Amino acid sequence: MGTLYVIGTPIGNLGDLSPRAAELLRTVDLVVAEDTRVTRKLLNHLDARTPCISYHEHSRPAQLERVLAALESGDVAQVTDAGSPAVSDPGPPLVEAAASRGHEVVAVPGPSAITAALSVSGMPGDRFLFLGFLPRKSSERRSVLSEAADATATLVAFETPQRVVSALEDIKETLGARRIAVCREMTKLHEEVFRGTASEAIEHFSTGRPRGEFVLVIEGASGVRPEVPDEAIIEAIEQLGRDGVTGRSLVEAVVDATGAPRRRVYRLVTGSQAERADDS
Repeated sequence: MGTLYVIGTPIGNLGDLSPRAAELLRTVDLVVAEDTRVTRKLLNHLDARTPCISYHEHSRPAQLERVLAALESGDVAQVTDAGSPAVSDPGPPLVEAAASRGHEVVAVPGPSAITAALSVSGMPGDRFLFLGFLPRKSSERRSVLSEAADATATLVAFETPQRVVSALEDIKETLGARRIAVCREMTKLHEEVFRGTASEAIEHFSTGRPRGEFVLVIEGASGVRPEVPDEAIIEAIEQLGRDGVTGRSLVEAVVDATGAPRRRVYRLVTGSQAERADDS
């Protein structure tokens, strides 16, 4: 039975490919690639004649079976266009299927845009939360950012050049004036690391047309929530009350909207209801 080698490939600079990875790409029986056109350039650089077929998130089940059949008689290398398979790229189904059929699955580590960006960001990398590629729509993007807003770990996300300014605007509105490192074209000729706030990054990347792949490294939350004033809680109570939310649902909705402690919200809700009763 063959072995499935999950190989990390360069994120830009071909010199970052490890000797072990290069040797395996020359000697395995088959290379399974996210995009054969991209991987063929790498194989040509290595003067490797290894057969190469595609396997990605849109591949049909028959293609997975084709790869598994190849594993029955020889070794297979799985690669993505850049970086490590299964990290914001295709990979998990093949690894799971190969392992379930008794094949050994071996990691061959390589370059990573995540750790590369963390290492030059100037922010803590001992704990980080990877958000993958941020959603295309602003509303969905803000929802993802809001869910991560209280995390004290450093946040890391991928973004495209077409949406990077819009993403920075959502980061500004959702996370405020946190430090951010915008890493562009890591390991490539025009590599750039911009450090500042989201507002400063918006100004920087709004001049001209952003190009390249982006990694955003965002400072984590301080761990101390700012005190929510009573006025803000009462305003939320009144707004939700006008929308027809009452009772326990009103308390829960105000807690979600303001982040204030439930006991404090309950006290203000009951106080507000008492005042309305007195007025009537």
